[in-house]
Amino acid sequence: MSRIGKAPIAIPAGVTVTVKGHEVTVKGPKGELSQEINPDINVEVKDGHVYVTRPTDDKEHRSLHGLYRALIHNMVVGVSEGYKKEMELVGVGYRATSTGQVLELALGFSHAIFIKLPKEVKVEAKTERNKNPLIILESADKQLLGQVCAKIRSLRKPEPYKGKGIKFVGEIIRRKSGKSANAK
Repeated sequence: MSRIGKAPIAIPAGVTVTVKGHEVTVKGPKGELSQEINPDINVEVKDGHVYVTRPTDDKEHRSLHGLYRALIHNMVVGVSEGYKKEMELVGVGYRATSTGQVLELALGFSHAIFIKLPKEVKVEAKTERNKNPLIILESADKQLLGQVCAKIRSLRKPEPYKGKGIKFVGEIIRRKSGKSANAK
């Protein structure tokens, strides 16, 4: 058995999980998420836990077993607690402002970049004196949040010489030394 797949998912208070056909729907205080499940994988809800089982030990069934268990667990955590990502803008003149669902970024280009975010993602831009600007993104959907973060980061990836760019808070960027002074 898959070590991840065989672990039951505890359902916290205030969260309901329903299985209808091949679709699992999770409702909670932070929203509602649903996921289409492969017909071979069996999902059942009993006495406050969600159990994911597979019919055989085929390679495909083993891989899908852990996958769907992880996806359902992420949905349960998302609707009960939510997910939060913080991104930092490192560079002179880099700024971020948010107005509703529109994020405006000044990243050293000749123009400002406007990004319209999905309604499921809440955005907040913070700028403190003598600190790098922060973008704080929150959502119940872990997959969507990761996709939005990747899109924002792709606009100006951190570079290895000065470390300028958009990075996650706590991320360590491998640095390179510049030109060698003694090169002959």
